[in-house]
Amino acid sequence: MCGIVGHAGWDERGRQAGGVLGRMCEAIRHRGPDEEGRLDRGGLALGMRRLSVIDPSGGSQPIGNEDGSVQVVFNGEIYNFRELRAGLMARGHRLATRSDTETIVHLYEEHGDALVHHLRGMFAFALWDARRERLLVARDRVGIKPLYYWTGNGGVAFASELRAFLALDDFPRQLDEVAVAQFLALGYVPDPRSVFRAARKLPPGHTLVWDRAGGVRIERYWTPVRDERKVGEREAVDELRRLIDESVLLHLESDVPLGAFLSGGIDSSTVVASMARQMDRRVRTFSIGFGEAAFNEAPHAAAVARAIGTEHTELILRPDADALIDDVVRSFDEPFADSSALPTYLVSRLARQHVTVALSGDGGDELFGGYTRYTELLGRSEVKPAALRAALGAVGRRLPFGALGRNRLLDLARTRRGRYTATVARALAQDEGGVARPELARLGGSLDDLLAAQFEEASGRDLLTQMTLVDLATYLPGDILTKVDRASMAFSLEARVPLLDHKLVEFAVSLPSSLKVRDGVGKWVLRQAITGLVPPAVLARPKQGFAVPIAHWFRDELRHRIEALLRPGARLYEYVEPEAVRRVAEEHWSGRRDHAEMLWRYLVLDRWLAFLETGELALPSGAGEHLFDIVDRARTA
Repeated sequence: MCGIVGHAGWDERGRQAGGVLGRMCEAIRHRGPDEEGRLDRGGLALGMRRLSVIDPSGGSQPIGNEDGSVQVVFNGEIYNFRELRAGLMARGHRLATRSDTETIVHLYEEHGDALVHHLRGMFAFALWDARRERLLVARDRVGIKPLYYWTGNGGVAFASELRAFLALDDFPRQLDEVAVAQFLALGYVPDPRSVFRAARKLPPGHTLVWDRAGGVRIERYWTPVRDERKVGEREAVDELRRLIDESVLLHLESDVPLGAFLSGGIDSSTVVASMARQMDRRVRTFSIGFGEAAFNEAPHAAAVARAIGTEHTELILRPDADALIDDVVRSFDEPFADSSALPTYLVSRLARQHVTVALSGDGGDELFGGYTRYTELLGRSEVKPAALRAALGAVGRRLPFGALGRNRLLDLARTRRGRYTATVARALAQDEGGVARPELARLGGSLDDLLAAQFEEASGRDLLTQMTLVDLATYLPGDILTKVDRASMAFSLEARVPLLDHKLVEFAVSLPSSLKVRDGVGKWVLRQAITGLVPPAVLARPKQGFAVPIAHWFRDELRHRIEALLRPGARLYEYVEPEAVRRVAEEHWSGRRDHAEMLWRYLVLDRWLAFLETGELALPSGAGEHLFDIVDRARTA
């Protein structure tokens, strides 16, 4: 695990490439505190910061082939590298290290760009072929590891985080207004855009190739969309259990201390139970909790830890919300407004005090229909014809905010796809309850259009599968995996997600919806697969998100933060209407509605803009010791 940076084609800057590369590496130091590696060949520069996990003594990067004509820098883990290594050596390749990184170089010699099809893991890598003067960049299938690129200066640059570009004086800092609109709608900036016009995200399951003749070319090599398979219930349950155990076993590969996040929910309990059955020592697990009972999962996690027999460490916290917000916002190189980043940040800090690698249960909801929004929407029909929906929408938009039936009319005016989008996004236009300035709302488009392309790609499947596939393409990489990556790497902790092994993903996506949601309850097949392996209370417990009491904070100790947003001159008013923001704040303070999610977006955007202005976003991420008071510290024997 590490962070990677570099550029190709910047001939006119060859003399200063070392300095440029050094600044880029320094900006992502938190991703790899153990070692820095660089390769500077005039118009080509590869850099990395390493967190030593596999082959700590021999896996320094960049790594090349026998004659040095192929070089790679790599972020992630290749879990089938032992199998790949054995096959490569049988075909005559000489490997100088025990690291997974080196297999990429020799797979390229064997398979060219198609090497990505042989990799099982999470990865972002950049590979330079000196003979062809060609750069190959790739990102893993579901987007576990990040990768940004910037085409400019006659070539292309890449980095694990945008802050590496911000460390360069000539990186254009103009914001992409469409990206800002998407952030206000979704709470994150979806690929391929980034918040800056000049930079883009390489989407999951894609490769980028650069050479002087053709410039940048991007191709897709994998999609989660699958045809539905015919499979019996018993067969599906048995195969799912096998795939989970296989993936977890692969994810245990490590030469440094390893543990797991444990919330006490289905997904994290599944991973921990599988770890416990396959490890020759007790699993180390970590959880945090808060004083407010509604937001405290620690007792559930402790109960699971006792039942499975893990060595469990929990921390009950009283966060310094003011300091925590600024630390977390600075840790993201783009505006990011999932408030569960706050507890993820704190549990990552706790785990890093004891281990270098932590397994997580992320991905189960998207694969097996676990979100409550899925079941809520399945039982609702669509108003027809389209003309009637349009009429209902026109009436709803004319009613004043807060009027009885206004939101219901706007909901009826949407297609089923539009209704789904409205559960994961917020309208931008003010006549639909949004706060964006009119020109920004026009750029962002309507809710019906926001996820239309992703729905169209999945159109051959039923509604539940379409919704899960849309989440796999957008919410999972844009929100969940971004949150886990930035929060964990802020503390140089490697987070692994075994439920997102691509073979497990392909199997889950191919299952019929009848094996996922039954009688209004999601994850049916997963529940069957883990019955008897996790405590019964895990299966009986209703879903609880990983959250903090932010709605209360905005009415109490953080009210001053929202009041500051309402003053003239706030940075976010370049993009939103002040009076609309005031309406949202006053409705929240009065208790009439819970607008914490939207207020959090406004606060994040304003603080992020401030950190961009001061240059703090170009600095390495990291945190101090001032984020919380410890209410209770416990370890389950």
